[in-house]
Amino acid sequence: MEAQEKYLVCMEATREFMAESGLTDVIIGLSGGIDSSLVAAIAVDALGAEHVHGVLLPGPYSSEHSVDDAVDLAERLGIGYSTVSITKPYEAFAGVLAEPCGGALSGTAAENTQARCRTVCLMALANAYNWVMLNTGNKSEAAMGYSTLYGDTAGMFAPIGGLYKTDVYAVARWRNEESDFKREVPPIPEHVLTKPPSAELAPDQKDESSLGISYDELDCILIAANEQGLSVEDIVAQGFPREQVERVLDRYRRYAFKREMEPPFPAINYAL
Repeated sequence: MEAQEKYLVCMEATREFMAESGLTDVIIGLSGGIDSSLVAAIAVDALGAEHVHGVLLPGPYSSEHSVDDAVDLAERLGIGYSTVSITKPYEAFAGVLAEPCGGALSGTAAENTQARCRTVCLMALANAYNWVMLNTGNKSEAAMGYSTLYGDTAGMFAPIGGLYKTDVYAVARWRNEESDFKREVPPIPEHVLTKPPSAELAPDQKDESSLGISYDELDCILIAANEQGLSVEDIVAQGFPREQVERVLDRYRRYAFKREMEPPFPAINYAL
């Protein structure tokens, strides 16, 4: 599939899911990152801007540029948005949990608590207004278990859940360049497309550093193994270090349980 076809599959699947649900409006957590930006663009094209509601959820480690990028995106798409800071809820959890967690809420526990605070806020709004919460996860991160159970794995439908991260960028660029949707400005800010992806759950955190591999390399290995059925030997023959291939595929196997808890997503054909 080319980028255009992948985008249209995601858009049509989102429209069909909403029609089947009997609901009209969606809510999206806008992080200022590429994933939520693309999901917002898909939702607007599928449902209309008046049916898409964005929420900025800054936390203790959110950067100013991420907030600015999220606002810029919402204004380009013409969607309503609000801001709900998770800092105070997170600090309350951190205070309550400090003693039982050994003196302080830190590390993975602290990072995941922030992600779950965001989901609590989004689901409260979804319940209050009878909206559908869209998940903003992609296939690369789901494959590696790089998400928070009951946090950013939550949602009723994942419009880009079938896209690997490198295709998230390719599809987003196609959407920015596509004139048929007739927007005066590209919907996704250029800075969103060029800055290093980060969950912003810790100081100076970068996703590729946390994963220990670039998305380009990761997606090549995952697609070769899981979409094209190539063996470890075949993938190594393509120039990847054996240790790297085995590490990626071992992690993929270990997080099978987590993928079972992801919301439904459009099927994208990656076969040769």
